[in-house]
Amino acid sequence: MKTDQEIDSLQGDLKAKGVKYCIGAYVDIHGVPKGKFVPIDHFKHFAHGSELYTGYALDGLGQSPNDDEIASVPDLDSITILPWNTEVAWMPTDNTFQGEPYEINTRVALKKQLAAAAEMGFGFNLGIECEVFVLKQTESGQLEIPNDDDNLEKSCYDVKRFLDRYQWLDKVSTTINDLGWDMYSLDHEDASSQFEFDFKYADALTMCDRFIFFRLMAKQYASEEGLLATFMPKPFADKTGSGAHFNMSLFDKETGKNLFECPVADDPRGLGLTEMGYYFVGGILKHGRALCAAFAPTVNSYKRLVRKGLMSYYTWAPVFNSFGKNNRTNALRVPMAGNRVESRNADASCNPYLAATLALAAGLQGIREKIDPGKASEDNLYELTQEEFAERGIEELPQDLREAVQAFASNPFVTETLGQELRDEFITYKSEEWRQYHQRISQWEIKAYARLF
Repeated sequence: MKTDQEIDSLQGDLKAKGVKYCIGAYVDIHGVPKGKFVPIDHFKHFAHGSELYTGYALDGLGQSPNDDEIASVPDLDSITILPWNTEVAWMPTDNTFQGEPYEINTRVALKKQLAAAAEMGFGFNLGIECEVFVLKQTESGQLEIPNDDDNLEKSCYDVKRFLDRYQWLDKVSTTINDLGWDMYSLDHEDASSQFEFDFKYADALTMCDRFIFFRLMAKQYASEEGLLATFMPKPFADKTGSGAHFNMSLFDKETGKNLFECPVADDPRGLGLTEMGYYFVGGILKHGRALCAAFAPTVNSYKRLVRKGLMSYYTWAPVFNSFGKNNRTNALRVPMAGNRVESRNADASCNPYLAATLALAAGLQGIREKIDPGKASEDNLYELTQEEFAERGIEELPQDLREAVQAFASNPFVTETLGQELRDEFITYKSEEWRQYHQRISQWEIKAYARLF
């Protein structure tokens, strides 16, 4: 906590910049930001956690109507003035309960796991690749591609389709750079009107905060053009889905050195990872099916995690709990330069704090227990038979949300990492999500069965 003098200085600086309101934004179990707006004149109270919330009004905060309120304490080292409304200052926050960190909060859970890593001498760097569709939504609620001529079967890297959305792309990328996130690449992705933004990695807490803010920002700038920026993983059955690939590495807390960095020539396995990096991979693979529920947390997520679906070509999505070099059919990939591990089953709908917490905990367990990930898979796993998978000991990732939640619920590691209450909240909400989906009648069912029999 900062001193009152430091808080007064921050308040004066914000006032001088024209800020009228502050918002401390924490997230619910889905990773959706929530918070109250506080006038700048009450900044000191706000900074000390004055804002109280009825947790029962939100998803996944583990409260009943009779419980005491939770509070939110803003991170005063992470103040962002909204670029599209400079009268509002945004801060990520942690929930507290009766003066103590609130355990049923995913940002708090990540900070707890980062502390465990720090005790081992490690920091956790994370880069998240941000993929998003920019679409029109009709009055009936249907999603459509904004341009009638955006009809390429493979539109990846297409320049014309990129320039069609130039105004929105430029707003987002310019803002990313103005915020100091160091934007280094953006492109049109594989599906129509789908885009990816890549900015520099950061420590995991900072990157998760930025991912939450990015989703808000992308939606805001799209709405200014009458469009919808959606982080729904799979809006169209015949097109690729939106991932949020996690690029992970550990660093030495004293020196900052990347502890996964190894020249390819010095790596007996040839991927460019240290032994510690392989153990980290081994830990994630050990718990890969359970982690999938956090990386791909919606019913719609599992429409993305398929080999082909209704497409005429492979989806690029990982459906196997395996690892390899530059092979995108694995759940875990070590890119050509090595030095990091990429989890490819994370998608755009994930709660990044929850996913990062479990990934880090699994990786640390792999290091502590020296879990060998086995042999890297370098061929096209989409084309292997079930017998070949069995011979190699490769499991498929869950094929729907119900299966993923079952894997999550049955793994004691999840409870050890998150605590009983946070674990139970996730299971409760995701089980109900599956139940509601499974009991709905889809248009496909009506078309297939109404006149069939």
